[in-house]
Amino acid sequence: MNIVLFGPPGAGKGTQAKELAKHYNIPHISTGDILRANVREGTKLGMQAKEFMDKGELVPDEVLIGIIRDRVKESDCKDGYMLDGYPRTIPQAEALKDILEKINKPLDVVLNIDVPDDDLIGRLSGRRMCSCGDSYHLMFNLPLKEGTCDSCGGKLYQRDDDKEEVVRQRLEVYAAKTKPLINYYEDIGLLVNIDGTGSVEDVFKQICDVLDSYKK
Repeated sequence: MNIVLFGPPGAGKGTQAKELAKHYNIPHISTGDILRANVREGTKLGMQAKEFMDKGELVPDEVLIGIIRDRVKESDCKDGYMLDGYPRTIPQAEALKDILEKINKPLDVVLNIDVPDDDLIGRLSGRRMCSCGDSYHLMFNLPLKEGTCDSCGGKLYQRDDDKEEVVRQRLEVYAAKTKPLINYYEDIGLLVNIDGTGSVEDVFKQICDVLDSYKK
């Protein structure tokens, strides 16, 4: 099963990706992780990417697609893979399609975890953090004492990128960048929308029902 997973900030994409990778025994492939691994291992493509990263520039599409091509050819992808964070643009999607067809590993399905903006804002803006690393939520995981970490007694704080005005901006940027891709995959018949408003377990079951139908 060859999958691309989409989802806005706060949709639970990371949680679902982790569980899906275990359930179907396929690798969860994050472009950020791939880039860092290639740079760390000193591969040819990694060194190409590092030149741009060191200058604070975006890694060009041709370098990214080469790294992904090499990654999905590895042995742990023989039964499938799950791409996360790529593609981000129509040209990237078209380049990905060409590369995957050439190595006979085309996409089977593109999953889009769909959650209304108001729900996402509530999920993200309700997070509270402690300097010890523990996290809480004003809706789902309250501390025993308001504003205080259960583990260390430290004062809880809200990250700048979790503030409502910042969350709204993040969602606007995501929608602007992702909508053309969603339309692209819908037009070629690969897109399946997943209702992400339920519990983690409910969303996971929805996704598994979709993926299992492709295996039959």
